[in-house]
Amino acid sequence: MKFIFVTGGVVSSLGKGLTAAALGTLLENRGLKVTLQKFDPYLNVDPGTMSPYQHGEVYVLDDGAETDLDLGHYERFTNTKLTRMNNLTSGQVYQTVLNNEREGKYLGKTVQVIPHVTDEIKNRIHNLAAQSKADVVITEIGGTTGDIEGLPFLEAIREFALEVGYNNAIFMHVTYVPFIKAAGELKTKPTQQSVAKLREIGITPHALICRCEQPLDKELRQKISLFCNVPLEAVIEEKDVDHSIYEVPLMLQRERLDELVCRLLHLDTPAPNMVHWQEIIRKLIAPQHRVRIGVVGKYMGLQDAYKSVYEAIIHGGVANDCGVEIVQVDSEAIEKEGPQKQLTGLGGILVPGGFGERGIEGKIRAVQYAREQKLPYLGLCLGMQIASIEFARNVLKLARAHSTEFDPATPHPVIAMLDEQKRVTKKGGTMRLGAQTCQLVVGSKAGQLYGSFAISERHRHRYEFNNTYRERFEEAGFVFSGTSPDGKLVELIELKDHPFFIASQFHPEFHSKPHQPHPLFKGFIAAAHAQNHRKPL
Repeated sequence: MKFIFVTGGVVSSLGKGLTAAALGTLLENRGLKVTLQKFDPYLNVDPGTMSPYQHGEVYVLDDGAETDLDLGHYERFTNTKLTRMNNLTSGQVYQTVLNNEREGKYLGKTVQVIPHVTDEIKNRIHNLAAQSKADVVITEIGGTTGDIEGLPFLEAIREFALEVGYNNAIFMHVTYVPFIKAAGELKTKPTQQSVAKLREIGITPHALICRCEQPLDKELRQKISLFCNVPLEAVIEEKDVDHSIYEVPLMLQRERLDELVCRLLHLDTPAPNMVHWQEIIRKLIAPQHRVRIGVVGKYMGLQDAYKSVYEAIIHGGVANDCGVEIVQVDSEAIEKEGPQKQLTGLGGILVPGGFGERGIEGKIRAVQYAREQKLPYLGLCLGMQIASIEFARNVLKLARAHSTEFDPATPHPVIAMLDEQKRVTKKGGTMRLGAQTCQLVVGSKAGQLYGSFAISERHRHRYEFNNTYRERFEEAGFVFSGTSPDGKLVELIELKDHPFFIASQFHPEFHSKPHQPHPLFKGFIAAAHAQNHRKPL
């Protein structure tokens, strides 16, 4: 088994996760089985309790693990199936080590960062390797080289590479080569300093992935090679892409990164066939159609807060050979200015998940606009709950209908806390999480889109549709098109007299890939494109 470790330097948010995922794509297309892993240095046990403004979205796996958003890149770019074994935080490491100490597993020894913490980190790599039976394990180290909290992880991978042998493990360092506009040139000193810091720790990178805005010429590559002690062929240009992150695998293939990696790890594989990936890029760069989709949310100040949603929308566009312009609409702006100003000219409206009362009324007004204007609508998690509240207020005329999350005293709690959640006191990892089976109704729009009547989707919620109101909703034309197998939990809703109005309690965006678009997003974009040819009401 072979191991690739991806570190980063100079600044955060360089795209280590995308780089690791893109390399995974290339290796998979060479016939290798790949799995990817993310080590996060923060002390939270997982990102589930963090604000999206702190961390971006929380990416949920089938087994209910709340993980880093980079795991979304791993699943979208490759065919690997991830579990909680694929994401490790300092919080998990120290929690395990301290539990072991309390149980007497260290036989009276002084518990230290080396070897006990580093051994626990190495154990996670070994355990994933054994569980996945992959040919190649790619492990990304979060944070920036030199950060104090990341040092145990870097020491652990240094030890690991020594133990498995240098023919079986390599280090890739993602670094930044800034363009100084006033000087009109690229500067290599930050990269030199970053590599020097890594070498102080005992790690010499086998390849440098140089993030840059301008191309690296031969002279600059030679300089980086000389001062960073890496071969010239291992200085890899990773320029900002023009259109889409899905261009990155093709860019790295042109730089022969996969060829270099295979040679370093003594892997004899054929060149990757990326024809299908090239067709995806063609549809992204030169699509046959165009559509504008409004995403109505409350975390619009951070691109990563709805990362999987945005990507799934783009995948739906790929499925329809349709370029998608995503219009970010702040729900609080709708509250202040009304939906007409914010939502006119859109082909469809999507309301994603979220927590907290801020911006809720704006989302309700957005759903009302979509319903009344016959504008295609897709609701995700909170977006389904909002659609139910809007229908209760404006169709059933249930004044002050709401969710008990936002108004505990509402006279019509059409959305209420799950029974199993009423006894929960801890916050972390306690929601209804992970893959759950959903039974679809025969003849429903959702059933047609899925082409199946038993599906599995990922969840992350504490509240649900209140069954007390089911009959009144159905009488008014509200369709409960998907439920849990026992029929007790509402999973999907839709409207009959509407071109496309579907909302799910689950998160379909977590199952979407560029080459396997999710059926709900595929149908949503198709309906939104059709909307362009219909006169507004």
